[in-house]
Amino acid sequence: MLKIFRHNVAVLLAAAAGAALAQDPTAGQAAFAQCAACHSVDGSLGTGPSLRGIAGRKAGSVEGFRYSRALKNAGYVWDARSLDAFIAEPQKALAGTLMPFAGVPDAQQRADLVAFLLTLH
Repeated sequence: MLKIFRHNVAVLLAAAAGAALAQDPTAGQAAFAQCAACHSVDGSLGTGPSLRGIAGRKAGSVEGFRYSRALKNAGYVWDARSLDAFIAEPQKALAGTLMPFAGVPDAQQRADLVAFLLTLH
């Protein structure tokens, strides 16, 4: 009996770990307030590059923005996975980045924020 219980718990834990969080772009727009001090969504440059059109864009490629060497040479394209990792812990996700932001530790808030960023065309 205990063996069956352990198996069922393991199956449930594996399913929970693989389950995607529900994403709410509206909540993500509210969460973006912490990013808005440096980043715009309208194409204008600020302390940070504009995040308009970030989905599918090569990291470190906004024309006219001066990126860190780490970001210019990152070699990846922004998608849900890379955005989530970077927003969680920028310095851990990309050693050498100059973005002075500790990150968003809350997984739901990050999921919502990523959902919002992916709507910016």
